[in-house]
Amino acid sequence: MTETIVYTDGSCLGNPGKGGWAALIIKNDKEEVIFGSEKNSTNNRMELTAAINALLKTEESKKIKIYTDSKYLKDGIEKWINNWKKNDWKNANKKDVKNKDLWTKLDKLISKKQISWEWVKAHSVSEYNNKVDILARKAANADD
Repeated sequence: MTETIVYTDGSCLGNPGKGGWAALIIKNDKEEVIFGSEKNSTNNRMELTAAINALLKTEESKKIKIYTDSKYLKDGIEKWINNWKKNDWKNANKKDVKNKDLWTKLDKLISKKQISWEWVKAHSVSEYNNKVDILARKAANADD
């Protein structure tokens, strides 16, 4: 089974502000780029949106490695989400989990897949992370 490789990033002009997201999907040595924007969003929402859209685009893939520079995304999916679900989507402070709508979508999308999440330092030597960073910023800056 071939592993699909995905790089994701989100960007926001202001926080909240105009947001953009991008993902680069590598499967069978072919690269595909997807991106989009929202008029009013946050950086964290764009990070989640990038991962969600990448997973929607790779529905047939069972084994996926996702690279992200967002500790919020990586820690949320690997460390926090199970407690949030147990606690009726409340965080450790008994407050509603922010971005619950996106976390529940992401949770559903990963349920039948083998996904490994890799953190990569933003704006560093990762060619593909830098590429999705530029695309996400362009999407956020794009006129509607």
